[in-house]
Amino acid sequence: MTQPKFKIKKGDQVQVVVGSDSGKRGIVKKMFLEKGKALVEGVNIVVRNVKPDYKHSQGAYKKEMPISISNLSLIDPSTDKPAKIGYKLDETGKKVRYFKKSGVVV
Repeated sequence: MTQPKFKIKKGDQVQVVVGSDSGKRGIVKKMFLEKGKALVEGVNIVVRNVKPDYKHSQGAYKKEMPISISNLSLIDPSTDKPAKIGYKLDETGKKVRYFKKSGVVV
């Protein structure tokens, strides 16, 4: 089975476009390619109640959960707004990502 490909990569700065966290920004910490989800810093935080163990004291703690990649958009550094991404070949023939509106290479 082939691995799905997305235009968002680990380490990119993204903004949530759709959902309860829309408008929030963060950096992609981890990608779950088979599920089509990404773990974004400071986004989609849920509260879990746990019994005490060696990791957590008793009570509630906050945890980041993965969010669908379709709900995320890459932030263009030149305009500081979410923008669409495309692919093109640079001078050396290497495939690079670029912002379609401003033309800036990611």
